[in-house]
Amino acid sequence: MTDMSTPILEIKNLSISLPERADRKYAVEDVSLSLNRGEILCVVGESGSGKSVMTGAIMADIARGLTVEKGEIIFDGHDILRLPERDLNALRGARISMIYQEPMAALNPAMKIGKQVDEVLALHQPDIKPEDRRAETLKLLEQMKLPTPPRIYNSYPHQVSGGQCQRIVIAMALACKPDVLIADEPTTALDVTTQAEILRLINDLKEVYKNATIFITHDFGVVADVADRVAVMCWGKLIEEGPKEEVLLKPKQDYTKLLVDAMPLLETTRRPDETRNDPPVVEAKSLHKIYGAGGKQVHALKDASFILRSGETLGVVGESGSGKSTLAKTLIRLEEPSEGAVVINERDFLGLTGDDLVKARKDIQMIFQDPFGSLNPSQSVGFMVTRGLTLQGLSTKEAQKRAIELLDQVGLGEPAMSRKPRNFSGGQRQRIGIARALAMEPDVVIADESVSALDLSVQKQVLRLMNDLQSKYRMAIIFVTHDLRVAAQISDYITVMEKGVMVEFGAADQVFNDPRHPYTKKLLDAAPGRDWNPPRLSQEEVTRIAAGIERL
Repeated sequence: MTDMSTPILEIKNLSISLPERADRKYAVEDVSLSLNRGEILCVVGESGSGKSVMTGAIMADIARGLTVEKGEIIFDGHDILRLPERDLNALRGARISMIYQEPMAALNPAMKIGKQVDEVLALHQPDIKPEDRRAETLKLLEQMKLPTPPRIYNSYPHQVSGGQCQRIVIAMALACKPDVLIADEPTTALDVTTQAEILRLINDLKEVYKNATIFITHDFGVVADVADRVAVMCWGKLIEEGPKEEVLLKPKQDYTKLLVDAMPLLETTRRPDETRNDPPVVEAKSLHKIYGAGGKQVHALKDASFILRSGETLGVVGESGSGKSTLAKTLIRLEEPSEGAVVINERDFLGLTGDDLVKARKDIQMIFQDPFGSLNPSQSVGFMVTRGLTLQGLSTKEAQKRAIELLDQVGLGEPAMSRKPRNFSGGQRQRIGIARALAMEPDVVIADESVSALDLSVQKQVLRLMNDLQSKYRMAIIFVTHDLRVAAQISDYITVMEKGVMVEFGAADQVFNDPRHPYTKKLLDAAPGRDWNPPRLSQEEVTRIAAGIERL
């Protein structure tokens, strides 16, 4: 009988140093943790807190430039950090496995899925016959609740959805029934229903295999749903650790209190003025988008219609593949609709061409999901923010003055003008994207999953910034997101999309509190930590605590 109380993994006084010119000495500093069989330990903290470096050390996968200065990682009586490479290769993927945040990065795009799962079994269990490996792979795919496992087995990664890819990566990680499973932000980019399915699966697997799981996440809703214990990291240090109920509801450390407070609640904060009769800033009229031809047509967008006035925000929610991004791209003409009209400031935006279109584009701007991917790495921030202004006829001097004002407003200032994107954090890059979009003084801003990859504290700052800028400039915002909590916090109106159709549209408080469509109810029921009511801080407490926190 397995002793569930004896730690299966122990981290003892682990310190991993950073290169000489880093902003601090240690990526991980004197961390001690234990992990028991049959439990899920959630590790939380902002980017740069040391979460991934620590769990990478468990896999003996330490990035170049980092050095283990002291400590041990004891597994099965051996120190992982001192095992020879041959023993490590036998350990990785067999007894200790990793689920990565980006499933497509973990999968070979040129190899069929079945072969990739089969390869794991062949590497660690070479005595199993090929036909038995195939049977075991199909069984794993079925356990992951993937539809038609034989079809998935013979498919390539690009032929299945993002959520299905994540399940395949989990299948690969579990192929050899590991003792320890490390999940590194496995649900970050997933919609709420897929997220709920993955969380349920990880919980179920814990019961079946009695494995121990380290779950890295910045989402406290996820923590509330799956964690047995919680470890909080800040600047390489473990600052708080304990049962989920204690850490989430009665945090001891100020840093933890701020993290918990930054989690948006699943409740609305804005009420639209439905008595307004001023002309809409943007209007969508019966938009359709059809891909393909003949019998292979895909209706990505069907009869989408809405109006939005100055200073209002429309939250667009739905599962992956529901048509959210297609709607956003169609509105800004990154995709041309198959039918319908887009009216901006009472002008037919889709009918404009040439110089008229160039001039009109200043009225509608986009903030992209991936700030790094949308910023030219070879260009300075100043050039990118001023480029649109100079194309619209402003002098270089006037454009630079405007850019500096905007960078001040987003909290970066004039020094950012000469720097390039690589010199900024993810949250800072998103602020650059916001400044670039606002440089044109647009009447409409489309934000496509613009905060989905940010830490909660950074996310809160960016959302507050967007709200403040909206109040100042009175722009209309179309906010595309899979995060219902974020949508509830920022939106006046909500539209719910399913398979290209706007199945529900209404004031945010109506949609969240009295949903009419079964699909909306399904989304709300799937929201992680739906019933969790965290302690909230007053703005005075937030300011006081933030001012008193020192970099650890």
